[in-house]
Amino acid sequence: MKKTNRLLGLEKMKFFNILLLTTLLSLLSACLLTKLVTVPMRMSGAAISVLPVVGNTAHDAIDEAAEVVDNVPL
Repeated sequence: MKKTNRLLGLEKMKFFNILLLTTLLSLLSACLLTKLVTVPMRMSGAAISVLPVVGNTAHDAIDEAAEVVDNVPL
């Protein structure tokens, strides 16, 4: 009987963990998701901007692309 109760407890814990995971994944919507994508884009654009000839042009192009990603309606 103790083993049965222990198994039921593990099943409840597993269900709770899955429920918690799906809740957290649903919070990764819109704003946070686009920031996860655009921040590395903007950082690489800032790093590229120090190149002498093409730096500013590449930075502007990457920044424009990041703006488009920010405006994606999720």
